[in-house]
Amino acid sequence: MQHEMRAEYEEGSSGRVAGAPVKIWHMVRANGTTAMCGRELDPDAETQAADLWATSDSGPFCHSCGAMYLREVP
Repeated sequence: MQHEMRAEYEEGSSGRVAGAPVKIWHMVRANGTTAMCGRELDPDAETQAADLWATSDSGPFCHSCGAMYLREVP
């Protein structure tokens, strides 16, 4: 299954605004908008490749999504 990271933004921010502050990164399946933790995310939110999960290149990360992701990906 393919995954990607999708941003959740600070209160009052939107993915439609360039440079909007990211509150936390969630993992979604394929190109979905529902995080693996169940949170519904903005379809316009910034995305990143799944291989950046838990690296110093990006963060902070949703711990619940991380637990679910690690169960699906070897």
